[in-house]
Amino acid sequence: MNLTATFRPICSALLLTAAGLATPAAGLAAPVTAVAASADTPAAHPNFTVRVVGKGQPLLLIPGLTCPGAVWDETVAHYQKQYQCHIISLAGFGGTPAPASTDQLLLNVRDQLLGYIKAQKLHKPTIIGHSLGGFLALWLSSTQPGAAGPLVIVDSLPFLATVQNPATSAESAKPMAEAMRKQMSSGKMSVAAARQMSVSMMTDTARISQATRWSVASDPATVAQAYYDLMTNDLRQDVARIQQPVLVLGAWAAYKPYGSTKESTRAVFEQQYAKLPQHRVEMSEAGKHFLMWDDPQWFFNQTDAFLKQHAAAKK
Repeated sequence: MNLTATFRPICSALLLTAAGLATPAAGLAAPVTAVAASADTPAAHPNFTVRVVGKGQPLLLIPGLTCPGAVWDETVAHYQKQYQCHIISLAGFGGTPAPASTDQLLLNVRDQLLGYIKAQKLHKPTIIGHSLGGFLALWLSSTQPGAAGPLVIVDSLPFLATVQNPATSAESAKPMAEAMRKQMSSGKMSVAAARQMSVSMMTDTARISQATRWSVASDPATVAQAYYDLMTNDLRQDVARIQQPVLVLGAWAAYKPYGSTKESTRAVFEQQYAKLPQHRVEMSEAGKHFLMWDDPQWFFNQTDAFLKQHAAAKK
């Protein structure tokens, strides 16, 4: 199996949502948030805001690169009668104000998320994270293994830099990541390029337009730093500390033109998650990177069954 050939298209989907970075173009509507909720913007977590919707056991939802919390609207609608949904929007993504500093961006987000869980007295909240959000869920859970409950990781990996070269280390990835950070910070990508990238990650035309709007409305420096942080942090060994059960939902259909198969893509996921004690990898048959949009029935069936099975893990 040629793992490098398999990794490359996955890298494009997982990381390069930011390809659409640019100054927002005329005629592009502002992002729409479909679910009304209370706002929370305390100084304790300046790198993100939170909307709280519903009642029940706590559930944190963390979006991916360039996406605000509204990417989870349908997921919130599905779970708000059973869970108190805490919907995270990272500063600088999807038109939200950029953070005051991007220094150690994702490390600060991780620590602020852990602080939020403690301050709000959330007892082992379930966490659902997409792409970058999945990485953050793994990172905070491996940092404080007792802080969270079951995790649902949507099309994300513990170390994304290896998609170009499986022998890559966090240190050796830095020169390439730094070059990409500089390029992405320039904000010169066009709306057309952003839309083309969205087409590779989702199927529905309306979703493609929405994701494109979020991408071009995001702060280039913030997204560039998030990309750098993703490429230079390796969690493959750290996930061994995660105590809770983890469901990993993977996509492969979009990579078929590159020679990938369901089996070869699953092998990539299994290799990356090999040290994670309690995990199960499931692969969507048809969904692209935004599985909660592209294959929603499968996404909810998998997640519902997993959460029902592991509800006791939170007690």
